[in-house]
Amino acid sequence: MGNILHEFKTFALKGSVIDLSVGIIIGAAFNKIVNSLVSDIIMPPVGFLLGRINFEEFYFNLGSQSYDSLTAAKAAGAPTINYGLFITAFISFVITAIAVFFLVKLINKLRRKEDKNPTTTPTSKPCPHCMSQISLKATRCAFCTSQL
Repeated sequence: MGNILHEFKTFALKGSVIDLSVGIIIGAAFNKIVNSLVSDIIMPPVGFLLGRINFEEFYFNLGSQSYDSLTAAKAAGAPTINYGLFITAFISFVITAIAVFFLVKLINKLRRKEDKNPTTTPTSKPCPHCMSQISLKATRCAFCTSQL
């Protein structure tokens, strides 16, 4: 039992697992922001421009009784296909995908720039004979006294 707990602790505290956890939490928060952007900012003007349409009220009623709105149909427990909610979710997905694309593109650009400009310059190298670390300016190894 103690060995399993030790293995789990080692796994859970790896940097990649923690990074993944943080990414999931930030992704969930980002998803809420994008959903609000689509539902509260983008869809109302689009609906207004298309003749005061509320996409979230578009549905097919599969039952025999008719309802004035999706809310009324749901309250009555009627079977519905809510294609307006699907349209809103699809637009939300597209906006999220575009935002993630540009975010990854920016991060990759910063990584490439960082790779081209290393922040530290190496000051030592391995001796080709004994593999000890020696100064770049050395002409003889301090450990094995080989001529370099």
